[in-house]
Amino acid sequence: MSTIGIINYEIGNLRSVEKAFQAAGAQTKWVRKPEDIEGVSGLVLPGVGAFGDCIKGLHGIGLWDEVKKWVNADKPFFGICVGYQMLFESSEETPGVDGLGLFKGRVVKFTDPKLKVPQIGWNTVAAKKESPLLNNLPNGTFFYFVHSFYPEGVDPTVIALETEYGVKFAAAIGKGNVFGTQFHPEKSQKAGIQLIQNFIALAEKGK
Repeated sequence: MSTIGIINYEIGNLRSVEKAFQAAGAQTKWVRKPEDIEGVSGLVLPGVGAFGDCIKGLHGIGLWDEVKKWVNADKPFFGICVGYQMLFESSEETPGVDGLGLFKGRVVKFTDPKLKVPQIGWNTVAAKKESPLLNNLPNGTFFYFVHSFYPEGVDPTVIALETEYGVKFAAAIGKGNVFGTQFHPEKSQKAGIQLIQNFIALAEKGK
């Protein structure tokens, strides 16, 4: 059984992420310091709340450089919501605070006055490329979103899923063994569990 490390920096819906990965068949382990990474086959970065607070939290537990090393080594990694946004270069939510910069792009706020912000609810996604994260998930699957910001200027070659809420944006990215989703798989019922199982299978394969 794969052991999936969930980064615990006291921010985000950590318990529901843990329960979803366990329901999908993984053994989980809290990662609260760099030494906790030892023995895990996949690493998950959840995030809920302000971009700047999440960045500060990751620095605070000493995982900033470790996440960069893990992703640059192309080890199985999964960023969720703000944990996804942190992979990019910056966010206008917190000017002057750098993201991890592991992918090209900047996180911006929805500006269409006709939209309800934050976006809360189900939305369909369209596959933009083949990805092991999408195995057994039909095109047009619904996932659950809760967010006010989205990434723009994303390299088209890494966009795995696209959705539209006033503007088209990358709902998920994938490059090698590294993935991120703006939506919450842990809140997305059967589709979310399937996606998590796909990530677990990937982590097991590389163990």
